[in-house]
Amino acid sequence: MTTRKLPALLGSSLLAITLATTLSACGKKEEAATAPAATPAPAELIARKDLFGNPSRTGASISPDGQSIAFLAPRDGVLNIWVAPIGQIDAAKPLTADKERPIRRFFWAPAGDQILYLQDKGGNEDFLLYGVNIATAETKLLTPFEKTTVEIAAISTQVPDAILIGVNNRNPKWHDIHKLDLKTGKLELVMKNEGYGGFEADRSLTLRLASKPLPDGSLQIEPIKDGKIGKPILTIAAEDVLTSGVTGIPLDGNVAYLQSTAGRDKSAIYTLDLDSGETKLLAESDKADIGGAMTNPVTGALEAYNVNYLKDEWLPVGDAVAADIAFLNQEAKGSWNVTSRSRDDNLWTVIIDRVTEPAAFWLYDRKAKSLTRLFTVRPNLEGKTLAPMQALEIPSRDGKVLVSYLSLPPGADANSDGKPEKPVPMVLNVHGGPWARDGFGYNSEHQWLANRGYAVLSVNFRGSTGFGKGFTNAGDKQWGRTMHDDLIDAVDWAVKNGITPTDKVAIYGGSYGGYATLWGMTNTPERFACGVDIVGPSNLNTLLASVPEYWAAFFEQLARRVGDPRTEEGKALLTERSPLTHVDKIAKPLLIAQGANDPRVKQAESDQIVTAMKAKNIPVTYVLYPDEGHGFARPANRTSFYAVAEGFLSHCLGGRQEPVGTDFNGASIQVPEGADYVPGLKDALATKQ
Repeated sequence: MTTRKLPALLGSSLLAITLATTLSACGKKEEAATAPAATPAPAELIARKDLFGNPSRTGASISPDGQSIAFLAPRDGVLNIWVAPIGQIDAAKPLTADKERPIRRFFWAPAGDQILYLQDKGGNEDFLLYGVNIATAETKLLTPFEKTTVEIAAISTQVPDAILIGVNNRNPKWHDIHKLDLKTGKLELVMKNEGYGGFEADRSLTLRLASKPLPDGSLQIEPIKDGKIGKPILTIAAEDVLTSGVTGIPLDGNVAYLQSTAGRDKSAIYTLDLDSGETKLLAESDKADIGGAMTNPVTGALEAYNVNYLKDEWLPVGDAVAADIAFLNQEAKGSWNVTSRSRDDNLWTVIIDRVTEPAAFWLYDRKAKSLTRLFTVRPNLEGKTLAPMQALEIPSRDGKVLVSYLSLPPGADANSDGKPEKPVPMVLNVHGGPWARDGFGYNSEHQWLANRGYAVLSVNFRGSTGFGKGFTNAGDKQWGRTMHDDLIDAVDWAVKNGITPTDKVAIYGGSYGGYATLWGMTNTPERFACGVDIVGPSNLNTLLASVPEYWAAFFEQLARRVGDPRTEEGKALLTERSPLTHVDKIAKPLLIAQGANDPRVKQAESDQIVTAMKAKNIPVTYVLYPDEGHGFARPANRTSFYAVAEGFLSHCLGGRQEPVGTDFNGASIQVPEGADYVPGLKDALATKQ
C-alpha cells in the first residue's frame, strides 16, 4: 500500500552586489589574488543551466524484448520520449512531441509495441494516460477525462495487451479500477471503489486485495474473490500505516508481499497468506526500514531488497541475483539502482551515482558480466569540480540520532577532516513530505549552493521515514515543535563544529521544507539570517481544508499526524502551529516562491502570508509561476527561480553569483511583491524575453 506524499540573479550590469565583494568557496574575498599561495582558488562557477536546465538524456528503460532503449531527452527544448536500438544510443529517434510541459513518467507496455506516459497541465496533477506507438510514433490519449487523476494499478508481463488503471472521474475521492485494452483503448470497469485506498492484483491482473482506511487511521486488508470483497484478513494499526503495506503478489503461491512494522520498529518484508492472513518473515534489517525491492520481471518473486541508513545498500534474497549485486557493488564505484529489466532478465538498465560526477545510465549484461555506459545525464558537468557529501549522525537534544548530509564548498576543507578551514555561510536545506527523507548521493541543490560558497546541511528530522516507526511517529503533531527543534539542534552542531558562524545561516526548503522555513522565520528568527520558502503552507487550517479530494484515503493519517481540523482542540493546535499566526515576528529577509496551479499547497497559502506581511509593513519577495504546481517542472522556470534565489542568498549570506544572462528568457515568472528587495530583480524582469 503506497501512501501519497504530502513529496538564482546577477548580471554584472544588473545587480549592485559585484563579484569583487562576494565570498569564495573558502571564505576569502574573490579579489584576493594577493592571498597566500596556500589558499585554494575557488572552484569554477558552474552555470545554473548545467545544474537545473534540461538534462541531456535521462530515465533509460529497456524494452521487454531487450532490443531497444527508451529515455527522456529534449525535443525543441521540452523533455520528450526517445527510442534507440540497443547499442546505438546516438541513433535514437523522438516518439513524442509535447510542446509545453516535460514528460517525466513513462513505461513500456508489456507487449513492447508502445510506451505509456502520464501528463498533467500546468502542474495541476490531473494526470492523464497517453500511449505512443513505437512503429508510427502516433500518440493517443487513453483516458479522455476532465478533472481526473489516473493511477497505474497493475502491469504484468503475463497480460501483454492490457493493464489496470485507477480513474476518479466518477467520484473524485476514490479511484475505480478499470481494465484498459492497450490495442483498442477500451476501458472496462473491474471494481467500483466505495471507500478503498488501494487495490492489489496478481500477475493475471485479477484483483486479490483491497485496502480500506478506517476512521481511527488504521488500514484494513480485505481479500477479493470472484470480484467480491471479503472479510478482513489483516488490520494495520494507525501507528504502522506509514511504514507498512502490501507491495505485490508473485506468480507462485497464494501469498502477497507485505512490508510491516507490526510488533517491531524497523519495517521488514513478510509473505501474507491471501486466505488466512498468516505472515512469515522474509527479510529484515536492524539498521533501517526496508526501502525498495527488486522483483523478477516475469514472476514478481522477491529477489533483493534495499536498506538505506546512511547510504543505500542492496541485499539479495536467495541466489537469483546475488552474483549480480556482488558484481555491481564492485564495479559501480558508487551507489546504483536498477531502473528496468528485459523480459528474459539478461539486460538491466542501471543508474550509477558517484556524487562528485553527474549520474550516468549503464547497460548491464548479466551473462557477459559487463557494464556499458549508455549516457551521462548532465555531460556539461563532466570534469567540473563537484562537492563531496558527508553522511553524518547528529545527536538531538533528547537523544535521537539525526541522519544528515553535509556538503562543503570545494576547496574549503583543505586537510580533509570534514570541516572547512574557516567557518563558511551555511544553507539548511529542509526536505519536504515531511514523510520522506534525504539521502546520500548527487544532489543538484547541494552542488549549486556549495559551488557558490556555502556549506549545505540536510537533516532527517523526526517524522522523516526510513528510520523506523518510532522515529517517524515521534513527529506526530510536532510541526513547529520537536521537528523544528531537530533542525535547530543540527544548526547548533554545525556552529559548534566550526562549519558555519552563528549569524550566517539561511533556512531553505520546499513543501514541508517551505513550512519549516516559514516557522523558522516566525518562531526562531534570531537563528536565521534569511529564508527561502518554496510552495510551503502558512496556515495549517486552510492547508487541510483544501487538500485534493483524492487524498480522502489518507486524511485520517493527516489529522492524526498534523492536527484534526474537525475538532476545536485540533483547530486551536493548527492555528498555533501556523506561521501565519506569528507573522509579526518576521525580522529577516524572506523569499517565497509558488506555483499557481499547486493542488497540494494552494496559492492561497503563499498569498495569505504575503498579504499579512504587507499589512504589517514587513518586506517580502514573492515569486509566482502561473503555469506551475507543486514545484517547477519547466526548465526555464526552474533556472529563473534559482537565479532569483541565488541573488537573494548572495545579498543575505555573501556567496558567489552567476550573471543572470538569459536565465529569465522563456520563463513565466511573475513577482507580485518585493522585486526591489533582491538587487537587480526588477531590471532582470524588464529585460527578459
